[in-house]
Amino acid sequence: MDQHDGGHGGVPAVAGMDWTVLDVVVVLLLGVGALGYALGLWAARGRSPWPLRRTLFWYAGIACAAAGLLGPVAQAAHTSFTAHMIGHLLLGMVAPLLMVLGAPITLTMRALPATVARRLSGFLRSTWIRVLTHPVVAATLNAGGLWLLYTTELFHLMHASAAVYALVHLHLFVAGYLFTASLIGLDPDPHRASMPVRSAVLILFIAAHSILAKWLYAHPPQGVEPADGRAGAQLMYYGGDAVDVTLIVLLFAGWHVATRPRTSRAPLVSPF
Repeated sequence: MDQHDGGHGGVPAVAGMDWTVLDVVVVLLLGVGALGYALGLWAARGRSPWPLRRTLFWYAGIACAAAGLLGPVAQAAHTSFTAHMIGHLLLGMVAPLLMVLGAPITLTMRALPATVARRLSGFLRSTWIRVLTHPVVAATLNAGGLWLLYTTELFHLMHASAAVYALVHLHLFVAGYLFTASLIGLDPDPHRASMPVRSAVLILFIAAHSILAKWLYAHPPQGVEPADGRAGAQLMYYGGDAVDVTLIVLLFAGWHVATRPRTSRAPLVSPF
């Protein structure tokens, strides 16, 4: 059976060239992300050593995104709500977290010529970047997108259309990345929100994510078997909690490093 023949709620997924093209595009995008980071490392090789852990974080994030979009998990996600939720966690929470810890903007700034790096810095200071990277906006895009996905027909539509499927997963990753970066990003952020704001937003996001998981436990999407729906909802709840706890730890670890007394001989060093 074609990996896109299945569907949920009696809405069959459309098999054909569109899905094949989508898989090819995903492979190309992941390849660009992997190659681009490697080129950045090569271009910045003459500067101070780049932390190995950041490189490992980036490529682990690429691997998680690939696992959520390609292969057996993505194939099973068209007929299994539990598999769908595994992909959701990998692409929307784990991959963004790991890739944010890879600090790609910082690496890019190191790799670019000074004049180009200054232009990039100016772009990062633009108003619309400031809006998109504010924790309240990023959390709204992230949590709001999830509620929209699971409480409307969008969940069924994305399994019937490669275009809708692509847009939903693009939003899932981008919103997850923006949200994570707004809280614990290592890259330069001239508009970084205060610790109280970031803490409050994270608490509210955790609540919204947990409430949605509980709602799905009692009201799985139409056409999803009750046992499969409950398993998927539990995975969303406990898997999301694991990532959220990691965010809390990293948020407060970063705050501790940023606020501890420093001497001229003790430079600020990220704990991660």
